[in-house]
Amino acid sequence: MAECFYLPAGDDTWLATVHTTGPWDPRAQHGGPPSALLGRAIQRCSQRDDMIVARVTCDILGAIPVGEIEVRARLARPGRSVELLEAVARANGREVARATAWRVLRSQSPAVPPRFATAPGLPEATPPIAPGGWVDGYLPAVAWRPAKGHFTERGPATVWARMRYPLVADEETGPLERVLAIADSGNGASSELDLRSWHFINPELTVHLQREAAGEWICLDAQTAISEGGAGLATSVLSDLGGPVGVGAQSLLIARRRRGVE
Repeated sequence: MAECFYLPAGDDTWLATVHTTGPWDPRAQHGGPPSALLGRAIQRCSQRDDMIVARVTCDILGAIPVGEIEVRARLARPGRSVELLEAVARANGREVARATAWRVLRSQSPAVPPRFATAPGLPEATPPIAPGGWVDGYLPAVAWRPAKGHFTERGPATVWARMRYPLVADEETGPLERVLAIADSGNGASSELDLRSWHFINPELTVHLQREAAGEWICLDAQTAISEGGAGLATSVLSDLGGPVGVGAQSLLIARRRRGVE
């Protein structure tokens, strides 16, 4: 089994490994790894050390196959202090995901600490998470340490997570990629419906960052809201061991599954 989420397969082309497999379908990727791969492409596009990515939105345009995907990025709106970048993932001749990111000039402004509640400390190692109804792949490829709530319980949850493997082979995973790979799990960590009977799939992920994450562990302090007859919204405060780094949000498709999963 490959010790990474993606293997190089040519110029701008990657082969997704089993570790990218999402919870709903063994043929489709979880949203976290491809979001991180799009973030990686954005970070390497027209690089500027004097800028920091402040916001990333990843739109899932269709099922992303666990197979070969092509990822390319471009500078959509250059600027001296603010820039907009775009990245696109293609598979089997069609676009399957798209990301946009704003990066802003680093400044010497005074620090104003965020007023979010401080994340609980990193718990000791916990038993593997194995909720019924999920497809293996991405879930065991991440080390999960629940601090409050649990994937197997409904309701808000605070969970620490660390990627067990690098995003791409023979390369250290960067801070933005680590955050994006974990932030897409907010709806799963804070699920409010029985996943054997319901879909609560996010067609997009938006992450706002106040600083770059440090270290391998990322904390999700997540909650989900669902209105009767409406859509769902999962929101997360994202932290590292030094404190909050930003916030994530996911719009959710709420739909009854065609048949329950035993």
